[in-house]
Amino acid sequence: MSKIKFDLLSLIESIDKIQNYSQEFLNADDFYNDQKSFDASIMQFVVIGETITRLDESFKKTHQHIPWQKIKDFRNIIAHDYFGIDADEIWDIIQNKLIPLRSEIQNLVDKM
Repeated sequence: MSKIKFDLLSLIESIDKIQNYSQEFLNADDFYNDQKSFDASIMQFVVIGETITRLDESFKKTHQHIPWQKIKDFRNIIAHDYFGIDADEIWDIIQNKLIPLRSEIQNLVDKM
């Protein structure tokens, strides 16, 4: 298995973990107030950002439809400003952006 494919599968695994950790909650407040689930999800966002950092630059340029830099920047916000994290923003990302991102990454894996 190539390193790129391994990293892409790692991204899918992290997204699946976030979905699993957040699925029982109905809103951002409930999710935020469950410290274990919220913190575990935040850690997976950090893992996603780190994994993207390791991806080959030419690969990322070839697949610019995925917002690699934006995702990496989000990781930096989480890692360096943990107490400034907006639970509503995290919830919005989980509810509206992770599934499409997972699909895009799965499509890349399927083409390998």
